[in-house]
Amino acid sequence: MSGESDGPVWLFCPADRPERFAKAAACADTVILDLEDGVGEEAKAAAREAIRDCALDPARTIIRINPLGSAQVELDLGVIERTPYRRLMLPKAETGDIPPMLAGYDIVALVETPAGVRRLDDIASSPTVIAVMWGAEDLVAALGGSSSRHPNGIYRDVAKHLRSATLLAAKAHGKLAVDGVYLDIPDLDGLAAESADAVASGFDIKVALHPTQVTVIADAYRPDAGEFDWARRVLDAAEHSRGVFAVDGRMVDAPILSHARRIVARAATTGR
Repeated sequence: MSGESDGPVWLFCPADRPERFAKAAACADTVILDLEDGVGEEAKAAAREAIRDCALDPARTIIRINPLGSAQVELDLGVIERTPYRRLMLPKAETGDIPPMLAGYDIVALVETPAGVRRLDDIASSPTVIAVMWGAEDLVAALGGSSSRHPNGIYRDVAKHLRSATLLAAKAHGKLAVDGVYLDIPDLDGLAAESADAVASGFDIKVALHPTQVTVIADAYRPDAGEFDWARRVLDAAEHSRGVFAVDGRMVDAPILSHARRIVARAATTGR
C-alpha cells in the first residue's frame, strides 16, 4: 500500500457505535474504527466486541488501537488478531522499532508527541509503516500548551512544523502522507480551505471527524473540469514531445508533468 491510496477521505468512527459503521463506510473511502480517544474507558470492552462482530471490508478499514504501554492495547490486539482486519493506526508513535505484538499488521503511524516529532524519519522509514499522520492537539498538550491554533484559526508554528515534517518524512520514504483532522466541525469553509491546502501541498489523504466533513474533503481532492482537461492535454502532448515543451504557452518540464500525472491520479480515485 505504500505510496498508494484507495481514496483520499478517511473517517473516524467510535468503535463503541456499531450502528454507525455501515453509514461511515458508505460515505468515506476508508473508515477508522477508533478504540482510543473516541471511546471512554467504560466502553472499551464493548467497542472491542463490536469490532469482533464487525463485517466491514478489511481493505477499507483501519482500527486505531490504544497506545503501546497502555493497559488496553493487549486487550485490543487479543480481539483484533481473531478478525480479518490487518491495518492498525498506532497513536503516539515514537519509534520505527515496531514491537513483535504488531507483527503482521500494516501500521498507520500517528505522530503526536514531542518524542515522535524528533523521530519522524525513523518512524516513516519502518517497513511496517504504510502511512504517517500527524496530530496537533496531543502534541500541544504534551508540550504544556493550551491550543494548537491562534484565535483566527491559523495553526501555531509548532503545529505547522509537525504538519510539514510529517509530509516530508512520509514522502521521503514513499509512504502515504495523511493530513490531520479539522476540529471545528460546523466550519466547513475553514475545512475546505485546509483541505485545498492539503491537496496543493501533497498530502495523499485527509481525515474527517464527522460525515458532514467527508464531501468537503472529497471535493477538494476532486480536480475540476479545467484542471483535468489541462492535465490530460499535458500528458497527451508529452507522448509526442521530447524534452521541454509548451502547452497553452506554459513551459512543461519534469515537475509540471508530475503535477499533471498527480491530477489525473486524483481524478481516478475521486470518481471524475
